[in-house]
Amino acid sequence: MPIAIKMPALSPTMEEGTLAKWLVKVGDKVSSGDIMAEIETDKATMEFEAVDEGVITAISVAEGTEGVKVGTVIAMVTGEDEDASTAPAPKAVAASAPATPTPAQAEPVEARAPTAPLADAKTGDRIIASPLAKRIAADRGIDLKAMQGSGPHGRIVKADVEGAKTGAAPNTAAPTAVPAASAPTPDFGIPYEAEKLNNIRKVIARRLTDAKQTIPHIYLTVDIRLDALLKLRGELNKALEADGVKLSVNDLLIKALAKALIRVPKCNVSFAGDELRKYSRADISVAVAAPSGLITPIIVDAATKGVAQISTEMKALADKAKAGKLQPHEYQGGTASLSNLGMFGIKQFDAVINPPQAMIMAVGAGEMRPYVIDGALSVASVMSATGSFDHRAIDGADGAQLMQAFKNLIEKPLGLVA
Repeated sequence: MPIAIKMPALSPTMEEGTLAKWLVKVGDKVSSGDIMAEIETDKATMEFEAVDEGVITAISVAEGTEGVKVGTVIAMVTGEDEDASTAPAPKAVAASAPATPTPAQAEPVEARAPTAPLADAKTGDRIIASPLAKRIAADRGIDLKAMQGSGPHGRIVKADVEGAKTGAAPNTAAPTAVPAASAPTPDFGIPYEAEKLNNIRKVIARRLTDAKQTIPHIYLTVDIRLDALLKLRGELNKALEADGVKLSVNDLLIKALAKALIRVPKCNVSFAGDELRKYSRADISVAVAAPSGLITPIIVDAATKGVAQISTEMKALADKAKAGKLQPHEYQGGTASLSNLGMFGIKQFDAVINPPQAMIMAVGAGEMRPYVIDGALSVASVMSATGSFDHRAIDGADGAQLMQAFKNLIEKPLGLVA
């Protein structure tokens, strides 16, 4: 029987995507696990693998088509021993102007319930999953019996298994409605070049608007002396040189924020309607400027990791982010965020909270400033840090305690390597 290949949900938040590129054509034979297409989601371009074996008999969505809804038939596959002429011809979808953005589309750190599969992935005791998904599940000890697949006919595919890596339950709260788009902006006769927004930029625009309109922000700023941290960094880099590890100031700040959140657990929370979620570990989302837009890969359980491990992981995640190759589990989640614009010479700024998180730390450049040391005016290397807090979840006094803990860990940095 001909099999309809449908637009998959490659992440829990995906409702539509762009079919960026077909890697097969009509008449090609595919096997389970073969890469068929590249699909652009709201945060990355991901590979879509075949879960059935057969011959491509029709491609109904042209590459480059935007706004393809999850569940839309994009191709047909017929078994080699079947008559391809019996396959129903799917309605062709040509590449066209982007569809109206879906208001409920969310940024990576806000996970909603995965799109319901087309059919149950389990038939009796048999689990319907791609060989690659089964192999990954076996390697990671994931029980496929408890999973719902997003592939054709409810198949469990690679993205489903990788998305289950962190074991975090999706946030099933209904997303906040975003106001309708405003009227077209007049150009006043000024020459300009119009650049079409990609999916990532559309999501960033919606999420930032949502965050500023619905989250009551409170901002707390402290000045932090960096001299001891910079000295420790230099000593650690000399010791780690043989291992090929070079720590950045940002690596140490990730560790400091994670430890501060563990010391002040009232700030390691998120607001979820009628409940406050209190997290037992600190997963730090780190803002990275990628060519397609801002993305926040996550250092999981950063408080328990050594600074060398944090540095190695952060470099790998940043490289994948800039190449658009992050997997959903690498950017979905996080209990707090860190945004650093110090490398651009920015002295101080207020960052927008990344929902459903309840705080983000914004750090500026370290610079030589007049500073009182032991009661005497001197000159020191000083950095300004501003915490943005969701006032629904975090009181001002608790936010102040977190800022104090963050400052103390940086000014007395041996606590970062203890």
